[in-house]
Amino acid sequence: MRLPISELVRLPEGKTLEFKRDVSSPKNILKSLVAFANTAGGVLFIGVEDGTKEIIGVSNPLDEEERLCSLIADSISPRLVPNVELMTVEGKTVLAIEVYLSGSRPHWVRKEGHIDGVYVRLGSTNRKADRELIAELQRSASGISFDEMPMPDLSLEELDLDVAKKRFKGVRELSEEELITLKILIREQGRLVPSTGAMLLFGKQRDFHFPDAWIQCGRFKGMDKAYIFDHTEIHEDLPGSVESVMFFLKKHAFRSADFSDIRRKDVWSIPLTILREALVNAIVHADYSQKGAPIRVSFFDDRIEIENPGILLPGMTIEDVKQGVSRIRNRVIARVFRELDLIEQWGSGFRRILKDAEELGLPQPEIIEIGMRVRFIVYLADSIAVSTETHAGKETSSWPGEQVTEQVTEQVTEQVRSLVICLEDKSLGRREVMQRVGISSRPTFVYDYLKPAIQAGLVEMTQPDSPKSPTQKYRLTAKGRKYLQENRG
Repeated sequence: MRLPISELVRLPEGKTLEFKRDVSSPKNILKSLVAFANTAGGVLFIGVEDGTKEIIGVSNPLDEEERLCSLIADSISPRLVPNVELMTVEGKTVLAIEVYLSGSRPHWVRKEGHIDGVYVRLGSTNRKADRELIAELQRSASGISFDEMPMPDLSLEELDLDVAKKRFKGVRELSEEELITLKILIREQGRLVPSTGAMLLFGKQRDFHFPDAWIQCGRFKGMDKAYIFDHTEIHEDLPGSVESVMFFLKKHAFRSADFSDIRRKDVWSIPLTILREALVNAIVHADYSQKGAPIRVSFFDDRIEIENPGILLPGMTIEDVKQGVSRIRNRVIARVFRELDLIEQWGSGFRRILKDAEELGLPQPEIIEIGMRVRFIVYLADSIAVSTETHAGKETSSWPGEQVTEQVTEQVTEQVRSLVICLEDKSLGRREVMQRVGISSRPTFVYDYLKPAIQAGLVEMTQPDSPKSPTQKYRLTAKGRKYLQENRG
């Protein structure tokens, strides 16, 4: 136990803590112990009133201890052996049952069976796990990632390698050997087949195999979901979907110029760096084995919520996430995102988000588990009311199915222009360019500045055959110099 008993009994119930007045309802005690063992461990105190935190104590503590140990041994499968202690608080005896995250998960209440008797902990409540979550508990205990699993009925032709090669352009050549290294392809029974992660990333028929592996975006009027003003459904490859979501958010934000430095910088009414980081985290950590709903991005007047299916991985709590503890749910997807510079450093994301929010003077972002999903909430500095000038579509009050494909090319061009100006005099390395344009986030720089400039033919690498060389620099092309001459005003 991390805190003294005198402090623990004063805390509210949560993911790893629960109180019971007595053992009059042993069924609920068993559910809590099973949920602790399956989720992140926890401590259950008997003899403490939950609402008032009054120390009631346990009468006949030795008898109750023996009774509980027998009940646990007879009622939970696989066998669970918690740490049971008698403790004295305020002169009264309290029974403490401490359960650790179990390597034999999933555990279940034997009387309810191995399907209906599996529970997980969400906040201060116990939730019955469905078949998909039970399978996820089994995989996590075995150290298997869902997206590393082979899809033996499919072949290489099921992957859109043209899109994959486009994303990896300038990063690495996607030879067969490289595809195996990235676990895009897996050898199964003597043949190469796509991994589950490969189909999620670049599958031609991803929606057929994974109907909920897409992103739903909505701009709502006001502070709730009563009226939706604009919407889009994003079904493209996962790396490309990051930019599509950011385009949607920018379309409903406002931009102003900051001339406090020599060069102009764009200032947005929404924290783009924070939102990009949160979005990438949602895509990488979503539980794509779950059925029922996609990743959702909801833009309200006062906040933006990014929600992904799946609870936190077993052993993880919200406090762990805030401290920078990182465990990867989808290793194939995470590896590809890392290669594409969409992820900077494992475990640094949330801490960087908190730091950026503090520097921007924003309220601290929140992360909560709600239902079988994780929701990340980014609060805005100022409320942004819906403006009819931001979208030419009509207002609706539901999530319609049509797709919005508008691209905000002017916003990208402004960022590319600032990069071109920086490279006017000489070739520069990435850090030097980022410092000049005033960007601290590497993914933001790569995807909002560098890649669009290279794709437009305005900027090129000095070492194109070694894209990740530590001495890599960037310079203007002939087209870039011509563009600069024609657009000096």
